[in-house]
Amino acid sequence: MNAIFFRRLMILLMAAVLAAPMMAQQPPASPAPPPAVTTGAIPPVPVIATDSSETRQQLHDVLGSLPPQVGKTLKLDPTLWANQSYLANYPTLAAFVAAHPEVPHSPAYFLENVWIPSDPAPETNSYRIWNSMMETISIFTAILTFSGIFAWLIKTLIDHRRWSRVSRIQAEVHNKLLDRFASNDELLKYIETPAGRHFLESAPIPLEAGPRAVAAPIGRVLWSVQVGIVVAAAGIGLRLVSWNVDKDVAQPMAAFGTLGIAIGGGFIVAAAVSFVLSRKLGLWQPAHPEASSGE
Repeated sequence: MNAIFFRRLMILLMAAVLAAPMMAQQPPASPAPPPAVTTGAIPPVPVIATDSSETRQQLHDVLGSLPPQVGKTLKLDPTLWANQSYLANYPTLAAFVAAHPEVPHSPAYFLENVWIPSDPAPETNSYRIWNSMMETISIFTAILTFSGIFAWLIKTLIDHRRWSRVSRIQAEVHNKLLDRFASNDELLKYIETPAGRHFLESAPIPLEAGPRAVAAPIGRVLWSVQVGIVVAAAGIGLRLVSWNVDKDVAQPMAAFGTLGIAIGGGFIVAAAVSFVLSRKLGLWQPAHPEASSGE
């Protein structure tokens, strides 16, 4: 019995001695990866097929087919979006809200085009552009008007100073020339000559205050025709442009265009009337035959 136990012990010791080198040659086992941390599932983000502005326009079209008070009521009381009994009265609106659940969450944005008396006047992008353009034109017109008035004042002042200087020189020349005559007889004889008559006509102060001659209105008639054509053409251009813009901008542009056509037509009619009256009063002098024939 002891011999058998001793034999088995020897076999185990030999097996351990032989297995030790083999275990030393094996690579160390890699550490086990840390357990994965489980997180909650992220819900998929819904993809909106249409843009929010398109959805707002579609809602505006839906409300356009309903009574006008529906949009105003929904804007005043946003809780009606969740009132199924109220939406049941308008199946088209109820179907639209069911297809676009984002509308009840932002009623102020989607009902921006709905105007109620308590809100300020609606302003579209075209209306803002029109207001900006009109402000620019008004500022430019005001600057141009003040510049013209200032230039006219400067020109008037320069003309007055030049007239005063010329009058003073003429007065000095006349006084020196009159001092050369020794008696009145010599002065009268000089006045009867062509040079004396010219001397009196060139006096700084006219001797006889006769009626002022009326010049032929050729320049004024031509100026009126030119201005009338330009203003009328501008009015016609505004009318044509008003057909291709938004309604908010088209109305004031059409009004300005009509006003421009009326003003331009008035200038042209005034020029025609002035031409007829000038011919009847003899103020319109036709060209000389020699000048027209080129002789």
